[in-house]
Amino acid sequence: MLISNIEIIPGKKITQHLGMVQGNTVRAKHAGRDIMAGLKNIFGGELKGYTELLTEAREEAMDRMKQQAEAVGANAVINVRFSTSSVTAGAAELFAYGTAVILE
Repeated sequence: MLISNIEIIPGKKITQHLGMVQGNTVRAKHAGRDIMAGLKNIFGGELKGYTELLTEAREEAMDRMKQQAEAVGANAVINVRFSTSSVTAGAAELFAYGTAVILE
């Protein structure tokens, strides 16, 4: 399965457009990560706990999008985008979406 953030794949021809596919996950903050983030806010530096949380969420959302694309018979997802939103205090959604296609 080819996943790309561009609208066309150089050297490939789109033979069928299958529509939008998506994947999402909602993740909540962890108390231990919050404590460490609070300390980092005081002293500065990367919030590694949150970086790991977002990386895991992005991978899970992409996997779900890929599964949906496979279910409709696609061999590629193009024009992939990510979006985040706050669902409630302490929880956020990461949403991945793109266009499922069949490439030659």
